Amino acid sequence: MFKWSAFKSGPPQGGGGESRQARGAEAEQRALRHLQAQGMRLLERNYRVARGPHAPGGEIDLILQDPTGSLVFVEVRARRSASHGGAAASIGASKRRRILLAAQHYLQRYRQPPPCRFDVVAIDGAQLLWLQAAFDAG
Repeated sequence: MFKWSAFKSGPPQGGGGESRQARGAEAEQRALRHLQAQGMRLLERNYRVARGPHAPGGEIDLILQDPTGSLVFVEVRARRSASHGGAAASIGASKRRRILLAAQHYLQRYRQPPPCRFDVVAIDGAQLLWLQAAFDAG
């Protein structure tokens, strides 16, 4: 008898048994709980926009509204430790451009866009750091 289970792959090697996507989803959920505890309201999660068939598009991990009505585009980064610069340092110019592309696309739904900012939630091991207005559109 043929058994599919014989062809299923196990957990990735060296990854602690947890996939990169699972760790990312867990980090996003932890960040979301933290931000909601600060009075923010979730509008979108994993907002994606395509640029073209061979050009990278953009993605925003979390889009929230703060208590003042401002839109907050949040990039969540997680690392097992702060070595090699930590989670916050891993957001380069290319990633910021892709976030801005997705934010511009998202804002097109508003006749009069509200104030907005770009935050980062950096998780290094057990430590969570919320960097408000971590970068701007300029």
